[in-house]
Amino acid sequence: MEYEIRYDQVKPKKKSTMFQCTKRIFDFVFAITLLVITSPIILMTICAVKLESSGQIIYRQRRVGHQGNEFTIYKIRSMEESAEASGAKWAEKNDPRITKVGRFIRKTRIDELPQLWNVIKGEMSMIGPRPERPMFTKEFQTLHPDFIQRLAVKPGLTGWAQVNGGYDITPREKLKYDLEYIDSMSVKNEARILYKTVQVILSGSGAR
Repeated sequence: MEYEIRYDQVKPKKKSTMFQCTKRIFDFVFAITLLVITSPIILMTICAVKLESSGQIIYRQRRVGHQGNEFTIYKIRSMEESAEASGAKWAEKNDPRITKVGRFIRKTRIDELPQLWNVIKGEMSMIGPRPERPMFTKEFQTLHPDFIQRLAVKPGLTGWAQVNGGYDITPREKLKYDLEYIDSMSVKNEARILYKTVQVILSGSGAR
């Protein structure tokens, strides 16, 4: 029998109204500003992907967000067009499906920039657990019962797990870091993660 996720089992994360309002205002203003600043980079990347390989450049994918609500995420394609011809598979370190341009834009996180639109729409936050696809959410929840508690907050463009691991971090490690973030959410920690994200992007140390 197919495993069903009980989203009503997600424990709400209570934070002060002031913190929630501050976080949302910051998300909205910062995302719009960053989208304007990085638009030339996004356009150049789109051209590079188009020149390297044929196929869809900006692709859409369903992800599980806050309290189990699904939404459509936007990304610049970093893998071969036929990457999932045999079915969905979680990205691994040195994944052969990743293109040359794709390896660079994943290392610098440029492939995630279209998700600034998700932040503007309020589906995501600048900082939070990375959203997973429905099939992977079910799989990881089966292996790690607490995995669903990542849905207690909005998913993020970057997060504590991303600055401490990368694309090849295991679900168990991701869960550990994400729960640490959720349990210690504060303006100070948000600033800390943003700072470490910049370090990761500049060095490529956490985005393999």
